Amino acid sequence: MVATGKHLRLFASGLLEMRHGMAHLFYPRLCEGCNKPLLAGEKVLCISCGLELPETGYSNIDNNETALRFSGRVPFLHATSLAYFTNDGLLQHLMHGLKYKGRKEIGEYLGGRLAESLQQTPWAASLDMVIPVPLYKSKKNKRGYNQSMLIAEAVARALHIPATDDLLLRIRDTETQTKKTRVERVNNMADAFVIKDRRKLAGKHILLVDDVLTTGATLEACALALMKEESIKISIATIGVAI
Repeated sequence: MVATGKHLRLFASGLLEMRHGMAHLFYPRLCEGCNKPLLAGEKVLCISCGLELPETGYSNIDNNETALRFSGRVPFLHATSLAYFTNDGLLQHLMHGLKYKGRKEIGEYLGGRLAESLQQTPWAASLDMVIPVPLYKSKKNKRGYNQSMLIAEAVARALHIPATDDLLLRIRDTETQTKKTRVERVNNMADAFVIKDRRKLAGKHILLVDDVLTTGATLEACALALMKEESIKISIATIGVAI
């Protein structure tokens, strides 16, 4: 019997599934929470550990902690965070893997969960674009990626809107924010960001995305830079909010 293109594609697909199955048998994907092998359909966290992620439920609460941290500092429509961030907590462990161990899939996973929470809100339908907090080019080159862009891309895919990292640029490297006061952090971030093309932002409702919210100085600086195009509207979302 002569093999057709369809038969060849099915054969190739079968071989690929077999290779994946063998790889999973000898090199199983492990849960980032409990280190047990993940089952089919599980990603990054097993179902049990996924339930342990301390979600905030902020998306449908207007005056939540994330929103209050920006109140009076920048004009925004909505602000939310997916989960609480604590020292030595599950979310800190995930963020460490994402930022320092090249675990890009963690950004995609957390971005997907953030998107799920946003899809429960009425205001997410009005979003036009997702923009991540940018990294300075030398830091991005060293890490190989911007972790906030991975999160932004996962959110954008779920909401069926674009994500872009070429309209808000970081033009100045800044000192680490660790151990700085809120005022020192704000001063440290002053004029660190610029917008590249106002016309592409005009009239848009933008979701500004970052990994973890502490004092909010970095997000504040980004929002103020974006708002130099006066016709835009901004909402803010982060994976974690430090408590």
